Amino acid sequence: MSDPSRPRGPKIIAVANQKGGVGKTTTAINLAAGLVEIGKRVLVVDLDPQGNASTGLGIEPDDREYTTYDLLVDEVDLHDVIRQTAIDGLCIVPATVDLSSADIELISNEKRSFLLHDALRQTAMDAYHWDYVLIDCPPSLNLLTVNAMIAAHSVLIPLQSEFFALEGLSQLMLTIREVRQTANPTLRIEGVVLTMFDARNNLSQQVEQDARDNLGDIVFRTKIPRNVRVSEAPSFAQPVLSYDAASKGAEAYRQLAAELDDNNTKAAA
Repeated sequence: MSDPSRPRGPKIIAVANQKGGVGKTTTAINLAAGLVEIGKRVLVVDLDPQGNASTGLGIEPDDREYTTYDLLVDEVDLHDVIRQTAIDGLCIVPATVDLSSADIELISNEKRSFLLHDALRQTAMDAYHWDYVLIDCPPSLNLLTVNAMIAAHSVLIPLQSEFFALEGLSQLMLTIREVRQTANPTLRIEGVVLTMFDARNNLSQQVEQDARDNLGDIVFRTKIPRNVRVSEAPSFAQPVLSYDAASKGAEAYRQLAAELDDNNTKAAA
């Protein structure tokens, strides 16, 4: 039973697409940075064994003593796994390759699909006053991604502006539907964001038209352009909003953060 005296928790969003190379991690860390710019407190949960979100937010591998793996498998205290990034108001639960064995190690755990759900709703979370929790999912529909969808209020789907882009969405949509039917009936789609968009390219424009025709209003108005600064920023362990604040990529992620927050403010009203 929920405790009415507890403060309202953060909005939890899983950033997911089982296809790799669509800008999923890039979107997670830059959307987080954009939300912080407009005054929100954000926690990124790196649920990808590659640990790219952790690297992209400046957490070196040697500094990841406790990780998402420890949070899920060993139930390590939340305070020990949360790391402050160089950006005030933006923290991360980092990941390492250890997370790749979690599927096998959790198979005998009766609550295996709800471990992240329970970890993000423990009373220790209240002290941090997060506005948003963004979960960077692995590029596969495995137990970790299911954990993220059961833990989340919604799923944000980055969609690369390329041929066959929409075809890969069908399996993801089926998984979301299954999670709704079995474990998280209130899970909704936060939106689909077009990434690596090139306005000069007829293919990008065709993908956008197809996405809007097929998916309607769940496609964000904001599009993330193909931008060299966005690609360079991770090698400097920074979001593009820190690396080159005036770039087109940084401005696009600011617009996405504002659009997402505005949508949630209207939904909560």
